[in-house]
Amino acid sequence: MAAVLAASPSLAATLSQSLAAPIRDAGRVARELGVHVVDVVTGETVVAVEPDLPRIAASNTKLITTAAALDTLGPGYLYETHVMVRGYLVGGTLVGDLGVIAGGDPNISGRHHDGDPLAVFRRWARRLVELGIEEISGDLYLANGLFDQERIHPDWPRDQLHRWYEAPVDALSFGDNCLLVRVRPGTAPGRPSRIELVPDVPVVRIRNMAGTTSSARRHSVSVFRAPDSDEVIVSGRVYRYAQPVDAWVTVPDPQHYFGAALRKALGDEGVTLDGATRPIENLPAGRWRPLTVHRSDLLSTVEVINHRSQNFYAESLVKLLGAEICAEGSWAGGLDVIGTFLDRIGIRRESYQLADGSGMSRNNLFTPRHFTRLLVHMYHHQLRDEFIDSLPPSGSDNGRWKERLARPPYAGNVMAKTGTLRSVSALSGYARALSGRVYAFSILFNRARSAWDSRRAQDRIVKALVDNG
Repeated sequence: MAAVLAASPSLAATLSQSLAAPIRDAGRVARELGVHVVDVVTGETVVAVEPDLPRIAASNTKLITTAAALDTLGPGYLYETHVMVRGYLVGGTLVGDLGVIAGGDPNISGRHHDGDPLAVFRRWARRLVELGIEEISGDLYLANGLFDQERIHPDWPRDQLHRWYEAPVDALSFGDNCLLVRVRPGTAPGRPSRIELVPDVPVVRIRNMAGTTSSARRHSVSVFRAPDSDEVIVSGRVYRYAQPVDAWVTVPDPQHYFGAALRKALGDEGVTLDGATRPIENLPAGRWRPLTVHRSDLLSTVEVINHRSQNFYAESLVKLLGAEICAEGSWAGGLDVIGTFLDRIGIRRESYQLADGSGMSRNNLFTPRHFTRLLVHMYHHQLRDEFIDSLPPSGSDNGRWKERLARPPYAGNVMAKTGTLRSVSALSGYARALSGRVYAFSILFNRARSAWDSRRAQDRIVKALVDNG
């Protein structure tokens, strides 16, 4: 964002009046409403409606997590996952073991590799082939001691643990710790549906209870995995001419998934691994030699968190902060690091509650003024561009945000993070007004009537800000 002018007192008064009507209307949408708007140049408050009452923040919590990570780790931070071997080569056989040392990287997936979920593992396999290794006689050691073993946050709803947004967190993770279950119609009405797993890694059992129907009105498919179970139940009816139904389902054991996917990639590239998969805190003693190292960058991670609202990435980042700064790769360790960052910018610990890094917990309680203080701080931060670029601009190809504020003069002039939980809707970020001035804003709705009504009400407030600011 380019440098901007500060609003004059008269303009601030006019803007405040312009925002009054849409804010008043928003009060009919949410029983608990907080709004705070600040000129980023002067720090002057333009509008304040219950700005200091803590509200459930939902995914606006990700603004705090990503700002703290950029400030603490720096934009050049790289995740490193080390692949090691030990033993000796006899013909094409490594008489020894393969080891992987976790770096807490959430990016080992198809997201940055043209959709091929096994792309990273295939490169590791090809490196083995380059060294003349066609078989490994020993075991696969997965050293994931960087993070603790609490993979599911205690606050997360237990009835949604199979959904992608509640994926388990582990220092060695693959494919967002989710499988794509693709459901296609069967060969004829009355026949079972056809199920495909992407990637085709056998870490769950499928119970197919879904049939094929000739009625489009009866088309309805459910995909569910019970907590602590490896059985995925597919039920309902698939219309015979329907396109495939895709559902992302979390895996029960991230380490098992990582190992199974790596074994598949090795096999695809012609490398056989004979021994067992052994999850372990640290590699056992021995003469380990580096095979390769996989690196991912923090900036891409932060962008995924804020653009795609990816909870798994945010929670992985929290634990990474704990591991890197205080040698405690846990939620407690990471949240303490974030708390130290918030202390430095004047947000006192006793004034908020921070339970996780993504906002999935309903115990994340912040005020609108907390968010505008954070946003103003990051606007003047040396990493301002990196932080703002991580936020999706209005009208971008980003889920529902694509349809919001998507026409001139609003498209591209609002850089903000959405947040949604049951009866909670939040929107915080930056708005560039027609005058060229930039404002930090936070709009937090709790006890909201509906998500759709909330989004419309928030957009009316932001439109008034852009039009009159």
